[in-house]
Amino acid sequence: MLGAILGDIAGSRFEFSRPENFNYKKEPFFTERSFYTDDTVLTVATKYAVLNGTSYRGAYLQFGKKFPLAGYGSMFKHWLEGGGCAAYRSYGNGSAMRVSFIGEYFPTLERVREQAQKSALCTHNHPEGVKGAEATAVCVYLARTGNSKKEIKKYIEKNYGYNLSRPLSLLRPFAKVDMSCQSSVPLAIRCFLESRSWESCIRNVYSVLCDTDTVACIAGGIAEAFYHGTGQDDMALARKYLAVPDASGRQDMTLFNWATMN
Repeated sequence: MLGAILGDIAGSRFEFSRPENFNYKKEPFFTERSFYTDDTVLTVATKYAVLNGTSYRGAYLQFGKKFPLAGYGSMFKHWLEGGGCAAYRSYGNGSAMRVSFIGEYFPTLERVREQAQKSALCTHNHPEGVKGAEATAVCVYLARTGNSKKEIKKYIEKNYGYNLSRPLSLLRPFAKVDMSCQSSVPLAIRCFLESRSWESCIRNVYSVLCDTDTVACIAGGIAEAFYHGTGQDDMALARKYLAVPDASGRQDMTLFNWATMN
């Protein structure tokens, strides 16, 4: 799960713009301008729901209200302000960005699929929103249980219909920021498939114009599961970016504690 969170933080600076002469091979991941976004908050909320046996809806409401300035999409904001009354049939990538812990935690593929669906349906109840969440969690599960990249690719293409065969070299010239599941999830998986490590996976994300923080969050969670780590100083980075001052100026450890809890 920390691979997803660190992917979000690494991609946060480039969500809407990139500097001139951007070099995806050398650009540092973590700077003073990096920050966590709604991807991290809701990823932690998913873990909270699973470990406490509470509803995903309740956890997303609780964490969304506790961290109201994390950069939520407009539809999720309305849902949050309305008390989470009804799902809003979204196919945005918000359902996929928050499910890495489900793929990491549950012991069977059937349970992973079932819980990923539940996590999506309280907000993203469009078929593509549900599919994106499920495919992401399944990738994490398959990666952590020893499946090869070829096996993961075959399973996802067969069961979810995503085209994962087009290389990044062909995607880059036509890339644009698209926050839908049907764009973000297959792109994130392709970034993972062409990687050699967690770091190279995130650099693959950097190489394509996209919703960088969310695609890096999705891809980073899969890569961490496959490579059994990120190769970064996870605890130090989590403390730096997730232990933040609250409204009263005291250090709020909520995100750090839940993100790093075994």
